[in-house]
Amino acid sequence: MAKMTKPQETHLKDYEPSNYLFENVFLHFDLHPDYTIVKSILKIYRNPESKGDNSLCLNGEELQLRTILLEGTTLHPDQYEVTADKLIIPQVPDQFTLEIEVLIKPAENKALSGLYQSKGNYCTQCEAQGFRRITYFLDRPDVLTRFTTTITADKTRYPVLLSNGNLVDSKELEGNRQWVMWEDPSLKPCYLFALVAGDYEWLEDTFDTLSGRTVLLRVYVEKGNLSQSDYAMGSLKRAMRWDEETYGREYDLDIYMIVAVSDFNMGAMENKGLNIFNDRYILAKPDTATDDDYINIESVIGHEYFHNWSGNRVTVSNWFQITLKEGLTIFRDQNFTADMTSHAVKRIKDVNVIRNFQFPQDAGPMAHPIRPDSYIEINNFYTVTVYNKGAEVIRMMETLLGKETFRKAMDIYFATNDGKAVTTENFVQAMEQASDLDLTQFRRWYTQAGTPQVEATGNYDEKTKTFTLHLKQFTPPTPDQAQKEDYLIPIRMALLSPEGEELALHLEGDDSKEGEKVKVISLTKAEQKFVFNNITQKPLPSLLRNFSAPVKLHYPYTDEELIFLMSHDTDGFNSWDAGQQLAAKLIIKLVNKYQPDQELQIGDEFTEAFSTILNNSKLDKLLMAEMLSFPAETYLLELMDSADITAIYCVRKNLRKHLATQLKKDFLRLYHENNISQFSLDKEAMGQRRIKNLSLSYLMLLEEKEILAMAMKQFHTSNNLTDTIGALSALTNIDSKEREEAFNEFYDQWQKEPLVVDKWFSLQAISTLPHTFETVKALMSHSSFDLKNPNKTRALIGAFTNYNHLRFHDKSGEPYAFLADLVMSIDSFNPQLAARLIEPLIRWRKYDKDRQALMREELTRISNVPKLSNDVYEIVTKSLV
Repeated sequence: MAKMTKPQETHLKDYEPSNYLFENVFLHFDLHPDYTIVKSILKIYRNPESKGDNSLCLNGEELQLRTILLEGTTLHPDQYEVTADKLIIPQVPDQFTLEIEVLIKPAENKALSGLYQSKGNYCTQCEAQGFRRITYFLDRPDVLTRFTTTITADKTRYPVLLSNGNLVDSKELEGNRQWVMWEDPSLKPCYLFALVAGDYEWLEDTFDTLSGRTVLLRVYVEKGNLSQSDYAMGSLKRAMRWDEETYGREYDLDIYMIVAVSDFNMGAMENKGLNIFNDRYILAKPDTATDDDYINIESVIGHEYFHNWSGNRVTVSNWFQITLKEGLTIFRDQNFTADMTSHAVKRIKDVNVIRNFQFPQDAGPMAHPIRPDSYIEINNFYTVTVYNKGAEVIRMMETLLGKETFRKAMDIYFATNDGKAVTTENFVQAMEQASDLDLTQFRRWYTQAGTPQVEATGNYDEKTKTFTLHLKQFTPPTPDQAQKEDYLIPIRMALLSPEGEELALHLEGDDSKEGEKVKVISLTKAEQKFVFNNITQKPLPSLLRNFSAPVKLHYPYTDEELIFLMSHDTDGFNSWDAGQQLAAKLIIKLVNKYQPDQELQIGDEFTEAFSTILNNSKLDKLLMAEMLSFPAETYLLELMDSADITAIYCVRKNLRKHLATQLKKDFLRLYHENNISQFSLDKEAMGQRRIKNLSLSYLMLLEEKEILAMAMKQFHTSNNLTDTIGALSALTNIDSKEREEAFNEFYDQWQKEPLVVDKWFSLQAISTLPHTFETVKALMSHSSFDLKNPNKTRALIGAFTNYNHLRFHDKSGEPYAFLADLVMSIDSFNPQLAARLIEPLIRWRKYDKDRQALMREELTRISNVPKLSNDVYEIVTKSLV
């Protein structure tokens, strides 16, 4: 079997500016159901900063070239060269007009990159390198220009014709066709280009900016979904106001449009003025969306809107700089969501992403800095490291500067770089300019991969009334970097008295803020000590408050000290984290002693600690729910050198069952106290539903008939999807006729709502019942499943392989082969989706030797495919090293 040619790696050190730039671009799309003609007129001039030759090399893939004119003269085929991914003209002037006409077939484009069709409607996805599938172009983010786009199409089939910017003209044509012109006054790279054509409904509203301008807002949805668009519109208006008030950023066009589509590889895309969304982040009403869906919709809408400045008005000079826009915008949308909901709970959820997904990536074969040094396929670097760890790096800078100075730095950054393609260095320079801080050492967060480990110990001296905090840092080697330099790590901390009060801090050698009760100390060396004076009683340190740095911090807390922090720490995040540490310590201890037929030995202290939470009527219910939730299996896996999947699952489940047994009365009380009938999206109501359904999940572990009846009653009487899914989720792992009845009823009721059916797929995929793997395989033939639809594939296959550790890691290895077969199949039409699906296999080093061998075998089998995409090739080859 012939092996594929090894793809070339792209390196940051080799970056050079483009030889040529575009003064402006005119695009015309002639849309038909089976094909599209794209005509482009490019006003091109030589880049004064370029050192290249006089040849022009344009990117292009899957294009049928029809004509090409240089300065009005048709070029003969011997005057240019066309390859599988390029159009090369050996000699061009310093300034010229180039006209190109190509034919493309969007209906056949199942990669969902470039121009494609979703349910017969046209839409685009051009980031990172999709525009080259539309026409020949300089498809790179540092080529900014102004786009004018015209579209012609059948007005019955495609009554809605949209592109970036403002609508400046429209007219009807012969043959029942129409023509529109969109003009975008903003400079933008082609990855921000968007086009939508189809039969849509829309919700319309307006927004008055702080400067007095009125902006037209529209949310476009597929026919029949208009009733589910109100919340999205409200979220957009809240995001616009928040960005004005928090960052002083005002929207700049006359219209802002959102379009929801059914087939989309990502969550959404920030195309200038025309955001295209996966419909799961737009459509919502109480009986078709859960509370988490509502929160995610608001977050993603905010994220894409905030990109108007952090990504669009100021964009990236090359793809190595993705975190410049994505890390920053994630940080911005995190703060927006925190302001709209709960700061502590939002922080907990964000840190869970870091611990459950980003830390494992740092410890795996695909470890990379937030600004990677090289890549084979750029789509592989839209990762939790670039996005979420990138956001943590921004948050650390805000911590170091303080909120006011950070806002000043952001103003400098936007003002200095508006309309430019810049780098992470430009961002850090703005931070330094506003604060007079030297962030030279801090820059290592951009260039080093891996998760720093911080060892902390404390010593109280009764005689001198001092508390000394000793800190050490160490970062394990990663595949790309064996040696790590010391980081600058900001650690927010407090010292708590035996009564739980924050003590005044007098840090020796630092009188800048003498007596403050919460302090940020900077760990800059391999080892450091910090001495606090005038501490009159032995304190308990509260460290890494609000998770002030993405590190693994270890302090030798006793169980009693963790229980104290759970009850008394005034930092909501640290209070929760103390409970997580307590549970993780106990689970790991029990896993190491696990014997299938032996009863777990659990001390009363653990149960009492959870009882205290259950009976704390003053605790915010959303925070209470987080504090009652156990560490995820994924996180527990990362805490162990070699994981016993079965032991982790059994210990975790039995520990939860122990709490349910011992605290049954409390869980029942909480269930009934929070069983509200009136639906509301306010924080209190969301908290009540969360506590009620969490209580039900504990109680169902008792496998008692009255609890099963309670779940079925909730399932049948619920007036919102949160409670319906809460009941169905509680039934998921119960092998009973009631479970089968509920799942059948659920599908019968919601089979015409694709996003709700996705939840039906996922719940069956994560069931720990023995027949789940067979169920997953059978569901692939279900009439509502479509392997080519990313939402469906993620809902069924992604849920099973990422979240059902017990059944996916079956010792037979059959699920591994199943996933490998799917990856190879999907790779032939949608490499981005295939590359996302393969990730559970590349973590093979965390498991026992038998499973390691089975996983490596499947990765090797994938690597031998002759026509493997760059996306999958890069991940597989790196994971096998």
